[in-house]
Amino acid sequence: MSKRRKELAHLFGTAEPAPNEPSNDAANTPSEPVKTRSPEALETKSGAIRMPSGAVRAMGLSLGGLSDASRRADELEKELARAERVHDIDPALIDPSPWRDRMSDAEDGDPDFDALAASIATVGQQVPVLLRPHPDKPSRYQVAFGHRRVHAAQRHSLSVRAVVKPLDDAELILAQGKENAERRDLSFIERAFFADAIIAAGFDRATAMQALGIDKTEMSRLLSVANTVPRRFAVAIGPAPKVGRPRWMALGELLQKKGAIEKAEDEIGRDRFLAADSDGRFSLLSDRLSGKPAKRKGEARRIAGPDGLAIGTLSLQGDSARLALPGAAASGFADYLAERLPELVARFREERGGR
Repeated sequence: MSKRRKELAHLFGTAEPAPNEPSNDAANTPSEPVKTRSPEALETKSGAIRMPSGAVRAMGLSLGGLSDASRRADELEKELARAERVHDIDPALIDPSPWRDRMSDAEDGDPDFDALAASIATVGQQVPVLLRPHPDKPSRYQVAFGHRRVHAAQRHSLSVRAVVKPLDDAELILAQGKENAERRDLSFIERAFFADAIIAAGFDRATAMQALGIDKTEMSRLLSVANTVPRRFAVAIGPAPKVGRPRWMALGELLQKKGAIEKAEDEIGRDRFLAADSDGRFSLLSDRLSGKPAKRKGEARRIAGPDGLAIGTLSLQGDSARLALPGAAASGFADYLAERLPELVARFREERGGR
């Protein structure tokens, strides 16, 4: 008897002898037929038999359902580890899970992914991924877990080694959540939109919580952020791995203010935003909405002439700026620029309305 069945049997008073335990029935013939009872029946101290309430039975069924789903996810991983019935699948036939957990399919710039892709290109894919047949497109597949290995194989146009299992939607979500929990954790905003996608697909919170390995409180926080931060802004920012729950919640509150959406739309289209990394993009948008001056420490910009050759480099340090001119460009040009700075400042102020 499995551990889970033993726990439920103990809860409802239906424990059975273990298979190796001797039975007294062979040695003692009963004088009357043995009374049988429903597996849900409970025995009181006086020996009377009574049935558990509907609420208790429902609780048992609910706990059993969650346990079965979790056990099924464990079985899938064990089967994958045994690598039974491994197939070589054309990566062009593989689609991502319908429930997105990453802000982007692109893994470029991630050193861990680059190392994985290089390893697969050199020694091949050592651990198979788990796929299911696509429910709507014959001869195609969807990823349950192993998204990063699939992307690495796609980068090098290599076949994907995979175990193919007919999974239902709940099993796919649980397998996907298990991969994220045990391999490469999602950032807070990715977890928020993954939770929101699960709920939007019609699953209950219990399934979403189990897939993400979180409690009710954290689930409420994730859904709150997903509801206050429009997805287009979250996608523009990206996963922002260094940004946690408090800052995302604060950004969600800023976006509820009058005129915030228009400011956010303007910011995500600016060159400085597009040039920054994901965490930097979050800071730029947050600072813009909160009215703080953008932090530009260490930001540098190359300045080129009409012929494409470098004229100089502009370095921004907080509220200060430093223009560095290479030797060839500096020859005579530095004095020329210094003489005309007052004129340029006057023109700048005029164009900005006298500010």
